[in-house]
Amino acid sequence: MNIEIVKGNCEHLNDCEEALLKSSLGKHYFERDGSARKAVEEGLEQGTLFVAIERDVCAGFMFYMKNGAFHSFPYLHLIAVKEEYRGKGIGKQLIDYFEKVSERDKFFLAVADYNPDAKRFYERLGYRQIGEIPGLYRKGITEYIMMKEKQ
Repeated sequence: MNIEIVKGNCEHLNDCEEALLKSSLGKHYFERDGSARKAVEEGLEQGTLFVAIERDVCAGFMFYMKNGAFHSFPYLHLIAVKEEYRGKGIGKQLIDYFEKVSERDKFFLAVADYNPDAKRFYERLGYRQIGEIPGLYRKGITEYIMMKEKQ
């Protein structure tokens, strides 16, 4: 799939919100009205929200925090791909872009225990589990902390 990754702007807000709300992440963490939109707006404000554009359509996005892990390393805070674009390599391209623009030697993210497919996806991209935090964001959900080191 031929996509272009660009810095997100207000024009992408609705598409990013839709992608997030219809994702597993959205169903577990952003069920409260307006919370998904607020999360996407935070990425826009920080200037670290990037979108995947395919034929002038926003197919997905990622939002990272430059020093979000241990106040020193980039942390992938959110990633979501619209339903109709899943399984086409867009998530991988967004992760690759995250690693490229971060310009660091270590990258971090958290993935929930309810999402083993996502965990396997990150492992295929070179991330490894370095810890787990039960109840970090929601009681009853364990977050696996994942890290990748540049080769």
